[in-house]
Amino acid sequence: MEWIKQILSHNAWWTYVLLCIFIQITSCSIDDLSQRAQNLMESYPLIDGHNDLALQLRRIYKNRISEINLRTINNTRTNLDKLKTGHVGAQFWSVYVLCGAQDKDAVRLALEQIDVIKRMCKEYEELEFVTSSQGIEHTKKIACLIGLEGGHIIDNSLATLRMFYELGARYMTLTHTCNTPWAESSGGGPHKFYLRTKSLTDFGTEVIREMNRIGMIIDLSHTSFNTSRKVLAISKSPVIFSHSAVFSLCEIARNVPDDILLSIKKNGGLVMVNFHTEFIACKKTANISTLADHFDYIKKIAGPESVGIGGDYDGVSGFPQGLEDVAKYPLLIEEMLRRGWQDEEIKGVLRENFLRVFRRVEEVRDELLNIRPSEIEIPEDELSYSCRLDLWKFQQKSTSGTQERSMSLLALTTYILPWIYVFW
Repeated sequence: MEWIKQILSHNAWWTYVLLCIFIQITSCSIDDLSQRAQNLMESYPLIDGHNDLALQLRRIYKNRISEINLRTINNTRTNLDKLKTGHVGAQFWSVYVLCGAQDKDAVRLALEQIDVIKRMCKEYEELEFVTSSQGIEHTKKIACLIGLEGGHIIDNSLATLRMFYELGARYMTLTHTCNTPWAESSGGGPHKFYLRTKSLTDFGTEVIREMNRIGMIIDLSHTSFNTSRKVLAISKSPVIFSHSAVFSLCEIARNVPDDILLSIKKNGGLVMVNFHTEFIACKKTANISTLADHFDYIKKIAGPESVGIGGDYDGVSGFPQGLEDVAKYPLLIEEMLRRGWQDEEIKGVLRENFLRVFRRVEEVRDELLNIRPSEIEIPEDELSYSCRLDLWKFQQKSTSGTQERSMSLLALTTYILPWIYVFW
């Protein structure tokens, strides 16, 4: 080593030559990884678990998509050109309804978001609305799928849950940042909704069974740890976290702790990693390496088959440097290859892991075909709002009114008409 130092110190030409060789080797390595990432994504286009573009279409454009060009809009992190550049093959569009709509007009708002997603997917030839694993596999376009974000959307009604499935929703996040009467959220406190709800209630268990029966994927992002644990103990189908990260790397309630990661492995489910800097780094800034650490960690604890991608673009504000929009997905795959992920593992992360989960959810649905739809209703004493029409009381009141009219008619016939006849 000493003689090399002497040569380098006395001969700048040797330093220059060695530096050029190093730069060339490094450049070739980077180019190779980049090309491998591109090739993998062309063959196995990404299935992303969570995107909030529909929320921005409401917020910015009031759902008037006829007035904009979704191929090139530049005030969102998502447009169709960027999706193609990012090799996105299927996208779950989030039907997000704010917690403030709980016990009010959450169902209407959700229907309006489904409407704008369906119109978007119909109007652009790059997109195709699908509702099955087969639909994702067979389309040559970007597959559009719907995920409901927040169990308050179904207004405590299994019939409403079933109707959302009929409209094409294929997963439901059990809670958002507020509790429902039947499930506890990871962020239930600030909203003051149903603070007594702990974990999953009896009616919540019935929601899980009905989701298994109809073939709707259960999404545990935003749920409390205890809710997640209980769901994993009872669900016949694999479940997902559509946009969450690792608790051990960023200790916030929105992320997934190790014991639940192990349960996900046993369940055959999936953690689709969220890109939000405050979820992956617990601060406002992060880089691609910070994000890749979460993929590595899930792989270590639960295996590569338990990992997917749920970017959460257009739902939050902070993203890792270099991953600012949906066009940048290949840079993450390049980083994972650099870290030694094998091609087969990358294929799983990109789409095969999710397709396995979706197929199994559909298989469980088919196995339960002979089970009749649940007719269980949530107990009234678990609700805390007065604008819900009580049909039983309404029926009793209507019956009482009919009886009163009948008694009046009887009195008229029995007592009054004879006197009219006499005086007549």
